Amino acid sequence: MNDCLFCKIEKGEIPSSKVYEDEDVIVFKDIAPKADVHLLVVPRKHIIGLNDLLPEDQALMGKMMLLLPKLAKEQGLENGFRTIINTGKGGGQEVFHIHIHLLGNTSKKSLPFV
Repeated sequence: MNDCLFCKIEKGEIPSSKVYEDEDVIVFKDIAPKADVHLLVVPRKHIIGLNDLLPEDQALMGKMMLLLPKLAKEQGLENGFRTIINTGKGGGQEVFHIHIHLLGNTSKKSLPFV
């Protein structure tokens, strides 16, 4: 975990454009946004991916899910938003620290469906 990009961001070793943080979660802007708003919602606890969740992670993941609509509203995503969790290399995961992508456009432009 010493070389985990998100752990380094969480510890303040690498700068980020934070939009929210508390004792469990950090949220920052993606450096390569795919929409007007593209945030990464990251738990402070290092969990590799969905396949690595434990029963004791249930409250943390629930907290992250409940945070998503609040963040979307604060970012002006009145027309809706998309959330994505990539799992494993075959699922497109590039940073092996679980995170949720929150994407949306502040304009009336819709996100393309995948």
